[in-house]
Amino acid sequence: MSQKSTIPFGPQHPVFPEPIQLRLVLEDEKVVEALPAIGYCHRGLEKLAEKKDFLQDVYLIERICGICSFMHSMNYCQGIEELLGLPVPDRARFLRVIWAEVHRMHSHLLFLGLLADSFGYENLFMQCMRCREDILEVMELTAGNRILLTTCCIGGVRKDIPADQMDQILLALDRVGEQLVDLRNAFSNDYTVKKRLIGVGCLTAAQAHESGAVGPVAKACGVALDLRETGYAAYKELGFKTITETAGDSYARMMVRLRELDQCMELVRKAIQLLPAGPISTPFKGNPTGEVAARIEQPRGELLFFIKGNGTKNLERFRARTPTFANLAPLLQMLPGCQLADVPIIVISIDPCISCTER
Repeated sequence: MSQKSTIPFGPQHPVFPEPIQLRLVLEDEKVVEALPAIGYCHRGLEKLAEKKDFLQDVYLIERICGICSFMHSMNYCQGIEELLGLPVPDRARFLRVIWAEVHRMHSHLLFLGLLADSFGYENLFMQCMRCREDILEVMELTAGNRILLTTCCIGGVRKDIPADQMDQILLALDRVGEQLVDLRNAFSNDYTVKKRLIGVGCLTAAQAHESGAVGPVAKACGVALDLRETGYAAYKELGFKTITETAGDSYARMMVRLRELDQCMELVRKAIQLLPAGPISTPFKGNPTGEVAARIEQPRGELLFFIKGNGTKNLERFRARTPTFANLAPLLQMLPGCQLADVPIIVISIDPCISCTER
């Protein structure tokens, strides 16, 4: 007769990339229930955003997460611009797309590397990091920094990308595309990868909808949910279409990200090709008044900011809901029924960022 036992899993774990604890109820090696415990790296960031003035907050909010830092500052700037009624120049909108999609590539390649590491495939992990290095060099070339770009500002962007740097970006994308051929083959066709991912951590489209899944977690279930289709920044001009899979398992979540890497390169190339001339920012005066919900698509899914201004330089309220927070409820539906050894794989398959979540 099987006996139930409850064990703590994390927050420090050899495979977990993030400080989250799961209290797992087991029957032998089978998980029957999972309860999350977060709060290991709470930073009080929302309160700090109300203490700083709204211009300083651009730098602060970019530091919610290093992996998708540009998208945090971009979402915040779009929210403040809506409150101020501030138009953004066309060139700045296209430049924002270029930096955002480069950031998405760097995030997805990091995910693939960590996934390979969870299998014990250290060589494949290093191949992902080598490919990602070309992306980091693009960010350093265009912004001067490898992670925190600090190029987005209220009213546009702080710096332009000259034509010679555009050529270097295209060359870097060609190198990344060549490396992705081997990476795609290793991840999608390797026997061990398929054995560990296919049919593991399944989530149906109905469960994804009911539990509020976002990003690749929802797309892997066939739910075409991507805020880039709303056409913010310059996505409307670039003809963006959402990528989906249907299996809803860990393998499908990996495949969504693999396919999005090709899509990111296509979007960057198209943005460079269609990049209009003109100014890169709009000057402004005054302080934000009113409230707005700003939303964009991060690598992990929908990022939501609630911003409330009262006409002073300090925000009355700033609230952030990151995609990892939205994907924790779906994660708890994936775990029951799996084997204990599959828990780290399933957790990594949602690409968690607990530092984002504990703002």
